Amino acid sequence: MNAPTVLEDSATPSFSPLYQQIKTLILQSLQAGEWKPGEPIPSEMDLAVRFRVSQGTVRKAIDELAAENLVVRRQGKGTFVATHAEQHVQYRFLKLVPDVGSPGAEGPAERTIVDCRRQRASADVARALGLRTGDAVLQVRRVLAYGGVPTILEDLWLPGAPFKGLTAERLRAWPGPMYAMFETEFGVRMVRAEEKIRAVLPDAEQAALLDVTRQTPLLSVERLAHTYHDTPMELRRGLYRTDTHHYRNELG
Repeated sequence: MNAPTVLEDSATPSFSPLYQQIKTLILQSLQAGEWKPGEPIPSEMDLAVRFRVSQGTVRKAIDELAAENLVVRRQGKGTFVATHAEQHVQYRFLKLVPDVGSPGAEGPAERTIVDCRRQRASADVARALGLRTGDAVLQVRRVLAYGGVPTILEDLWLPGAPFKGLTAERLRAWPGPMYAMFETEFGVRMVRAEEKIRAVLPDAEQAALLDVTRQTPLLSVERLAHTYHDTPMELRRGLYRTDTHHYRNELG
């Protein structure tokens, strides 16, 4: 493979720090699937030769990628593409934890796929996902239960093209986290998310699915998840019961 030089990368402004330009080139390789989730990336020395820069410049670029949870350094083994299949990553975007015990003490949630259908994007969904109103999207509704108690109701909207072939049957058959399925089966890895949180009351259908009354206050969490280069790939709206769980976020 011919190594791209930093100055040949027209997408990168010439005034960017050199390590940022290298980071962009590595991101392009990650997005293109040159190195799959869970696989090692080339050594710092090999990348330095490839991009014709110093090893220290490559190290600084990889340091930033590691800080953003895009790659994982393993002592004595090298640097690997991060994956949602790893246990510590599974809970990165799921911030609801039990009042008693550690986040993983309950084990995996019992998942029920209520619906998975192809539809046309409404104006607000299209705006969030960077689509046009009426473009094809997939809507998924599921319930997560802990100890037999329905605790989370989620509605997800995904752009139709990247997730062509996703069905309720495939979702029900997948044994691991949904984001692990997205990266393994569809080559889409969620790397960043932003959330809006508010308190709401459920409508009749939502209350029935969560086995609560319509007067039960719920935590509403709207999440927009992005893949590489800040491309929006999922709009998720969740309703969380907080009678036995709480929302936890670590800062700093």
